[in-house]
Amino acid sequence: MLENYYKIDQNRVRVTRQQASDFAKQVANDFNPIHDVDSRRFCVPGDLLFSMVLDQYGLSQEMLFTFSGMVNDNVPLIFPADEGDELVITGENGKEYLRLARNGQTTRDKSTIEKLIRIYVAFSGQAFPHILVPLMESERVMINPERPLVIYESMTLHLDRLKLEAPRLQPTEQTLEVNGKRGKVALSFTFEDQGETVGGGVKRMVLSGLRPYDAQQMEQVVQEFLQRQQG
Repeated sequence: MLENYYKIDQNRVRVTRQQASDFAKQVANDFNPIHDVDSRRFCVPGDLLFSMVLDQYGLSQEMLFTFSGMVNDNVPLIFPADEGDELVITGENGKEYLRLARNGQTTRDKSTIEKLIRIYVAFSGQAFPHILVPLMESERVMINPERPLVIYESMTLHLDRLKLEAPRLQPTEQTLEVNGKRGKVALSFTFEDQGETVGGGVKRMVLSGLRPYDAQQMEQVVQEFLQRQQG
């Protein structure tokens, strides 16, 4: 499923603006303006980086993804050899972008990996507005409507077993911790398969440039976002 969204060239992983934008919109249903081809603040979606890691290294029972930098389209990424429990993905510029810690058994079954990627990015793509807006409203804060910035910080997942027939992701708890103009969001979820809970995880994000909540402004941001989704 990822063959159209990144290329490996001379041991360097490359993602074009078009590939990143297509993944965001076509797979993740993520219409954040920073994933637009013509965005001055363009970056590769964190969900695409997550998916690329699973595609290259397989799915392990315990995984922690820590995002440390926003990837633009002109930085070839270096994926290290598949060795050890900790892997660091850097750019050709020497900057660290993603750190992976893993444990337990690992599967490289493409069908299983694709199932998990699809349900996770579908959940992730629903964060705005369906989850984040009610959270911000409850804390009486909002992102800057002129320069909305939501940054992927980390994601953890654990699985009791790697044989998955028809997995589903169920959101559980959502929290927003506000500290001045920054906020930390934690979105918890469980994995279910054939009526059985088989694992779970947490997606963590950082909101910057927070300001007092304005219902009218927030509604305008949401409507503009929904119009982008609808084309």
